[in-house]
This record gives sequence, structure tokens and C-alpha cells, in this order.
Amino acid sequence: MIRVQLPYHLRNLAGVEREIEVTVSGAITQRSVLAAIEADYPMLRGAIRDQKSGVRRAFIRFFACERDLSHDDPDAPLPDAVASGQEPLLIVGAIAGG
Repeated sequence: MIRVQLPYHLRNLAGVEREIEVTVSGAITQRSVLAAIEADYPMLRGAIRDQKSGVRRAFIRFFACERDLSHDDPDAPLPDAVASGQEPLLIVGAIAGG
């Protein structure tokens, strides 16, 4: 099981608590984890990444093991601690303003 922590607005949209668990078959990557999230929580399709291009939304960031993974290749393996369920993948809603 892959643990994922969602920001407040996505938790409300999905009707879940702060942390969810998803099952991923094959390589544990951003792309495969997001596909599992969207399969289990279809209401989140298009909220985290663009439905057509699969590109991360501008105001969404990914963190794990104290690293910003937002600009990593979506097919790069996630850290072992995330793949083993020891650490969660954090999906964070970025804030902008001026």
C-alpha cells in the first residue's frame, strides 16, 4: 500500500481523511500512484493533473522524504520509503498571491 496525504481541498472533494492508501501494481512512480488515486477516487480526475496531458497542475506540488519531487520525471521511481509504505507521498496545494 502506498500512503498519500492530500491537501484540505482535495480531501473535501474526495470525502476522505488526511491520508489515503492506494494499491499500485508495477513500478511505484508519480504516474502510477496518481493513476491509482484517480481510479479509486474518480472525483479527483483533473484536480491533481491535467486529464489529457497528464501534466501536474501548476498549484500542486509533490513531496516525499523531505524532497520536492514536483519537477521529477513522472516515470522515475519514488523513494524506497514511499514504495514500502514507511513514508507518505505528500500532495500539497501551493499558494500564490501578491
